[in-house]
Amino acid sequence: MAIKHYKPTTNGRRGMSTLANEEITTSIPTKSLLKKSSKTGGRNNQGKMTVRHIGGGAKRKYRVIDYKREKTGVTGRVATIEYDPNRTANIALINYRDGEKRYIIAPNGLKVGDIIENGEGADIKVGNALPLMNIPVGTVVHCIELKPGKGAELCRSAGASAQILGREGKYVMIRLQSGETRLVLGNCIATIGVVGNEDSKLVNLGKAGRKRHMGIRPTNRGSVMNPNDHPHGGGEGRAPVGRKSPMTPWGKPALGVKTRKSKKKSEKLIVSRKKK
Repeated sequence: MAIKHYKPTTNGRRGMSTLANEEITTSIPTKSLLKKSSKTGGRNNQGKMTVRHIGGGAKRKYRVIDYKREKTGVTGRVATIEYDPNRTANIALINYRDGEKRYIIAPNGLKVGDIIENGEGADIKVGNALPLMNIPVGTVVHCIELKPGKGAELCRSAGASAQILGREGKYVMIRLQSGETRLVLGNCIATIGVVGNEDSKLVNLGKAGRKRHMGIRPTNRGSVMNPNDHPHGGGEGRAPVGRKSPMTPWGKPALGVKTRKSKKKSEKLIVSRKKK
């Protein structure tokens, strides 16, 4: 997908770019697959803030995505490729032969009119979903399950993919884009191909307002805060951190500290760590 650049008519326009959206075929979503999406402001059900820098933003409705792909034995036809405000990837509307409609993450190369299918007997073709055990070694996949029947959890954003390296008993070895190699149960479902809209990471927002439209509020540096607000705060003029390492607002080490739990059950399924 191409990137559209603008003339520097204003300071906000200078350097701004957007996606050309050449793949999008309609701007009207399917009403039966929409859900209300309410704002949280970063607060939980007790009203306490659990995530900072969240608030405001444009109104949006959630598109119900079929991550499980459990509809087997029925072929579907790609009706439209649509924009989804809730993710970086585009989505595709699938009309199944029995009349049901579902959204899926649109892989690169999927076009209107293409036929897709799910299940063990599906062909190795872009958009088809089948168990990892039935996919040949070397194939590039996305929307990978980690638990059978739970739905896709890995490789769902724009341009994401993983490669199948081999089989070990009931497990299949895959390599993620981070460089991490891990084992996944062979009966977990994955979709053939690479997630489309890979140029989304090249877009230059150009002005602060576009970030606010996304529902992201401004972030302040800790060094400009007071000591009661952040460990980096205080001092006369510009002062160094004053600690052995940078800290979070709650006094925990930041920047480069490993946060993954060493006793996590899935730890034994990781063959090699991601690249530094």
